[in-house]
Amino acid sequence: MDRIRVIHDTVGHTLTIWLGDPQQEYVSTLTDDEVVVMKNREGRILGFEVLHYQPANPNAGLSVEATIRAPLNDRVETG
Repeated sequence: MDRIRVIHDTVGHTLTIWLGDPQQEYVSTLTDDEVVVMKNREGRILGFEVLHYQPANPNAGLSVEATIRAPLNDRVETG
């Protein structure tokens, strides 16, 4: 099972999304849009960090939505 980590740093004003193991990070690159992309040795993206992140409503907290879809070959045809 894949594990995705979402970290909202309210002091540093960042939002970090890890799609892989942070300990495997080898290189990170800052984009023109103030997003840091973290990759492993093979160049696979492990995560990204949004700099200067401010939620639309700081009093509401952070909500994360997940949608799980079955692979095409596992879907059941109806009708």
